[in-house]
Amino acid sequence: MLEVQFGQASDPGKFRTNNEDSMGSFIPSSRQQARSHGYLFAVADGVGGLDLGEVASATAVSVITEEFAKAQSGAMLISLLPKLIHFANAAVHDRTLAPKYRGKKMATTVVACALRHDQAIVSHVGDSRCYLVRNGRAKQITQDHTWVNEQRKLGLISAGEIAESDAQHVLIRSLGPEMFVAADTTALTLQPGDLLVLCTDGLHDEMSNSMIAEIVSQQKNIDEIARELVTRAVEIDGNDNTTAQVIRVRSVEQVGMYRGRPYRFSP
Repeated sequence: MLEVQFGQASDPGKFRTNNEDSMGSFIPSSRQQARSHGYLFAVADGVGGLDLGEVASATAVSVITEEFAKAQSGAMLISLLPKLIHFANAAVHDRTLAPKYRGKKMATTVVACALRHDQAIVSHVGDSRCYLVRNGRAKQITQDHTWVNEQRKLGLISAGEIAESDAQHVLIRSLGPEMFVAADTTALTLQPGDLLVLCTDGLHDEMSNSMIAEIVSQQKNIDEIARELVTRAVEIDGNDNTTAQVIRVRSVEQVGMYRGRPYRFSP
């Protein structure tokens, strides 16, 4: 049986009066629902400099979590998650057409992670990230949809130069500005003891992979770990809103697939 613990924390930072980050989750209410639907976690970062970043991020997270809860039992997560992000994008885009927001611009990043059996599916748009921490080492699962990261992939800029670039946070993909957006989606096979970290750039800009791994690998209450991650990032800089969700995998349920349907290896 898949069993997880999770904690989350968010801080507006040292200089901002409002928090444009949002986070949400779907936690199954029974063992049966854990097998039919699973768990879902989502973090979004409203794009600063536009009019209503907090509205955009809250809209994206609420749509993803609510639609996940309504999804068909046993739906394939690898196709469901990008579909939910498409719904979220449409909802944020439509918000700009509502009379109260007419003439306003809004956009948000989002990273979402769904877990069921022994699988995690991660889908994202923008530069909010997911890390997998296993055996004390952190691996970045998502790739930022930023101009500088595209330049890096083309070999035009080094990874070290990204941190110094004035264009570090220029997004090439986000939810809201266009009617359609493509999410990147990755599947992971989970092991007991794995940890997943979903976070906004207010955290990952300030912390190395090794620092993230060191903090989340502690044998502490999971809520304390999430708060420590956010607090440490704000102490280092605090120039941005900072948000983190930490998911600790206690046990997994190995499954196989037969004609597109999962079956358990053990009763």
